[in-house]
Amino acid sequence: MQDPYIKPTWLTELRSGTGPRYVQIADMLERAVATGVLRPGQRLPAQRKLAELLQIDLTTVTRGLNEARRRQLIDARGPLGTFVSRPRVQLAARMDLSMNIPPPPAHVDFEALLRDGIAQVLTRSNIDLLMTYQVGGGSGPDRAAAIQWLKLALEQVDRERLVVCPGAQAALAAILLGETAPGDVVLTEPLVYPGLALVASQLGRRIEAVGVDDAGMRPDALRAACRTHGARLIYLNPTLQNPTAATMPEARRRDLVKTAAECDAKIIEDDPYWLLADDAPPPLARLMPGQVYYLSTLSKCLSPGLRTAFLALPEAAVRDRFLTALRAVALMSAPLMSALVTQWIHDGTAAQLLAGIKAESRARQQLAAEILPAGPAAADAAAAGQGIHLWHVLPAHWASQDLANAALREGLVVAPSRAFHAGPAGSAPPNAIRISLGGGSSQTELADALRRLANMLTRKPADHQDIVV
Repeated sequence: MQDPYIKPTWLTELRSGTGPRYVQIADMLERAVATGVLRPGQRLPAQRKLAELLQIDLTTVTRGLNEARRRQLIDARGPLGTFVSRPRVQLAARMDLSMNIPPPPAHVDFEALLRDGIAQVLTRSNIDLLMTYQVGGGSGPDRAAAIQWLKLALEQVDRERLVVCPGAQAALAAILLGETAPGDVVLTEPLVYPGLALVASQLGRRIEAVGVDDAGMRPDALRAACRTHGARLIYLNPTLQNPTAATMPEARRRDLVKTAAECDAKIIEDDPYWLLADDAPPPLARLMPGQVYYLSTLSKCLSPGLRTAFLALPEAAVRDRFLTALRAVALMSAPLMSALVTQWIHDGTAAQLLAGIKAESRARQQLAAEILPAGPAAADAAAAGQGIHLWHVLPAHWASQDLANAALREGLVVAPSRAFHAGPAGSAPPNAIRISLGGGSSQTELADALRRLANMLTRKPADHQDIVV
């Protein structure tokens, strides 16, 4: 009689260097459930059979299934065996695909790393210093850690040009306070990070959009805008841009930093996704350091809860001016979080987390590519499988805001294009939505949300009438 438990297709080889084996087993199950290879109610092979197929010990298989059970992927039914779980009914729950946060890292026990990291910090640090005021843009060890973290992107940064900030938003506000006056113009691309527009509005600065082409902001349009508006500050997000996920080619980067120098304008290079990209071009700050404020937050590549961003100033001479402006926005970074970041960078935990987040992001991009319907333009592709968000151009029968409203009624939150639109005045934003892939504690949850969204995209909007009772 043929063995009914020949090796299932979802059961792939365990790999060294990609996390504990028991976690890999749970990850295999999660991927198989998310992609529909394993169906609800389907019976899994016995634990001993799984151990035999994977050529590992029974204890590791047991731990892997326990982890899968913790993720609510499987149910154990005693002598009947282990089965893929039925979907849990979520009452009054929304799936947020609008918030750009990193996903839970693959092959990593984040909770254990956090406990161990805090324990190390408390063991090695003066508790009083961790719980009092600290000003000055980061301690010597914090800035040394920042230099190490930024080495891949910038190669080398002078410590006197580095500032540790309590998040990117505070840093953006401080740059605008230090470099501009009320009524001044900040130049951006037509689609821009909404946090910049919020800062500019609250500080009485104006955002003006500069013309773009397929490579990004056009140097000729930038030159004309600098003359027209007398602008001395330019905002760019050149790698896996928010919201379009486009990456500016190196040649265009070189042209833009030269144009900015000719116009005596500084560039804010907001670069939260560079470490999530494969073979990204060099940052603008590496090409012409003296022309660029280089901002690298850990919120998008590690965790928002760290509330830490590193800023490389264009020159040490502007440090005092920047720190004065920063103190008007946020007095200091939380010393405990700064110490944890420093600990994690030096002991390799930060690199481990980054690798896990990149791996999980690629898996989620692949899920999106498999589930979402092909759109009317190549821009629908999931950013070549990189980053934590994608830009989906909508079919003609859906308008961006209408789709966002309809999705909300079905428990999904997506970001319509108008949330990112900076002009020019009177122009319409593209008919697209940004889909953030970090939401959901598992690929299974994300896959369910993406399938619901895909179903909406393929059907036409329904006419809604109020019900009178």
